[in-house]
Amino acid sequence: MDISNKSNKDIFFEHQAQTSPYPLGIEVDYAKGVYLYDKEGKSYMDLISGIAVNNLGHGHPKLIEAIKEQVDKYLFVMVYGEMVQKPQIELTKSLLSVLPDQLNSTYFVNSGTEANEAALKLAKRYTGRTELVSFNRSYHGNTHGSLSVSGNEVKKNAFRPLLPDVRFINFNVKEDLQYITEKTAGVIVEPIQGDAGVRIPDIEYMQALRDRCTEVGAQLIFDEIQTGFGRTGKFFAFEHFGVVPDILTIAKGMAGGMAMGCFVSSAEKMKVLSHDPILGHITTFGGHPVSCAASNAVINILKEEKIIEDVDRKGLIIEDRLKSHPAVKEIRRKGLMFAIDMENFELVNNVVTTCIEKGVITYWFLSTPYAFRIAPPLTITDEEIHKACDTILEAIDVHYS
Repeated sequence: MDISNKSNKDIFFEHQAQTSPYPLGIEVDYAKGVYLYDKEGKSYMDLISGIAVNNLGHGHPKLIEAIKEQVDKYLFVMVYGEMVQKPQIELTKSLLSVLPDQLNSTYFVNSGTEANEAALKLAKRYTGRTELVSFNRSYHGNTHGSLSVSGNEVKKNAFRPLLPDVRFINFNVKEDLQYITEKTAGVIVEPIQGDAGVRIPDIEYMQALRDRCTEVGAQLIFDEIQTGFGRTGKFFAFEHFGVVPDILTIAKGMAGGMAMGCFVSSAEKMKVLSHDPILGHITTFGGHPVSCAASNAVINILKEEKIIEDVDRKGLIIEDRLKSHPAVKEIRRKGLMFAIDMENFELVNNVVTTCIEKGVITYWFLSTPYAFRIAPPLTITDEEIHKACDTILEAIDVHYS
């Protein structure tokens, strides 16, 4: 089949598999700072960072420099775990410098869902148990294992049977912690539920969850795919609660837009994946040297430019600007991670669509239809924040009466 004479958009819609019937369809030419630019030169302010990926915005010069430097040295050389590669070593050093001492062993993978898949395997292998506990309204990815521990039945039913022996409990409900028992291999939880609409638990609850897992010997897995790398105003969201997981999974904002994921635990626990059987978890492209170089640059930039220290102040500006509008029912926020509740999906859909038409990209949640998402690059300026808020308020005014 020769499709060379078709337009890019025709090929996109006719020959690339779609994730929904309603893709945005913006034909991106280039991106810089907080903006995307289409082929006609129209600018779009990216208020979602590619869904919490581009925490440094687009094209940060130090990030691009690190990627180019590694590209000039070598690309892929061998499947993960066989050769000593400086980009992986440097990234491990940088990650451990911002993590508690007990999280001292890294395993690099390609995505958030792969990190979660591996974390579930590690919990089972280390404990010798089979039961997994997750939370209603959670989201952990779309591969079979990750989908099995995600709490959205609508998304799951078409793909059953999924993993057996998975129990769901209610988030931020202390009474439900009793269902974590000596049969439980691992408890996987987002320290702040993302797709559920930025649900923030009580500190006391998170500490009780940690205590319960310790009491029964279950591995506590924190899914920080969305919340890591400064998104919530801390390097990792678990820092807000004064608890440390047994296993940490990270991705999205990790490598500045490069495909990257990781699960982290103690060296003692990680060793069980190397024997009985050997190669207990394997990946070909995990720890790709270019992605590792990018991720190492992200960590260094966040630290050197003190970007995280200013996240909450910027988030407060957005919250103050939007909360006074009568159409806004509630704002749930941690740092620069927002859910904006409105009356119904119709209003949310109209506002999001109008914002895009006006050159500001906000977005929907998969599982919270009455709210829209804001998660801008952490590097967004005050001037850009006010410009974006002006547009959002104008879009709300068009549809609210």
